[in-house]
Amino acid sequence: MTALIEFVEILRAAGEITRLRLLALLSESELSVKDLTEILDQSQPRVSRHLRLLTESGLVTRHAEGAWAFFRLSDEPGASILVEHLLEQLDRTDTVLQADVGRLDAVRRDHRARAATYFSKVAKDWDRVRSLHAPESAVEQAILDMMDGQRAELFIDLGTGTGRMLELLDGHFKKGVGIDSSREMISVARSKFENTGQQHVFVRLGDIGQLEEYRASADFVMLHQVLHHFDDPGQALQNARYTLKPGGKIAVVDFMPHELEFLREEQAHRRLGLSHAQMVAWAGAANLRVSSHKEIPHNKPGGGLTVCIWHLTDQS
Repeated sequence: MTALIEFVEILRAAGEITRLRLLALLSESELSVKDLTEILDQSQPRVSRHLRLLTESGLVTRHAEGAWAFFRLSDEPGASILVEHLLEQLDRTDTVLQADVGRLDAVRRDHRARAATYFSKVAKDWDRVRSLHAPESAVEQAILDMMDGQRAELFIDLGTGTGRMLELLDGHFKKGVGIDSSREMISVARSKFENTGQQHVFVRLGDIGQLEEYRASADFVMLHQVLHHFDDPGQALQNARYTLKPGGKIAVVDFMPHELEFLREEQAHRRLGLSHAQMVAWAGAANLRVSSHKEIPHNKPGGGLTVCIWHLTDQS
């Protein structure tokens, strides 16, 4: 139970027009200070001050990405119930709230336009690599088969890119977090999930070598086409292992060994595929066990890329 004085402070934090507008907007989407400043047509310092009060009260959660900060409603049970009740009392036909929603739609359209512009630049290279390996439909079906009957409280997708694995596995987790070191990719993914309104899915700018925030928190972790970009995939796998709860699981989706040298220069591949022996060794060093694997062959004339899905289980 919240102490009486603390509860009064929470009510004071929410009981102001701009802060109520902020709560209403954040019930629609996770948003940055820049987004909220544009929507509310207020100065950045003023909006930041209101957000600080809401964050300190526990009604809102802040996530920093370099010089940027994103905000969303708290998912703590007490705070979320209170905010939900407050927002239910608002008249959503109010002209101020309707204008806010209109400007939010404009911000979302701008996000989508920026994402589309970036994606159009990289799509050609992506399409070339996809043409070399097994059909995406076959790989994704194999991933879904692996997840049959499983549901995670927290799913972390490391190297999420455009968030495809979060889309694919929606329904197999209560909360999903995608992490990627590319701000442009994160923008594409964030725009996508803003569009679909999936409030239980979040994407974060981050490095696979700096995952302290997620230590021992995940039931299931995905590394989809990630490890071949590392000089030391074993270390990257150990970093992923740190995010697992005891008994958690990791899925690695990557290429089997191949000889397509051009991928080193054109796609920054550091490893030309990963072998079963390597995966077993890396898994063992991270206190993981390879419980199963499945190969999806390329069947491309003249050679191509065979995809493999390794299922790793925590041994602690």
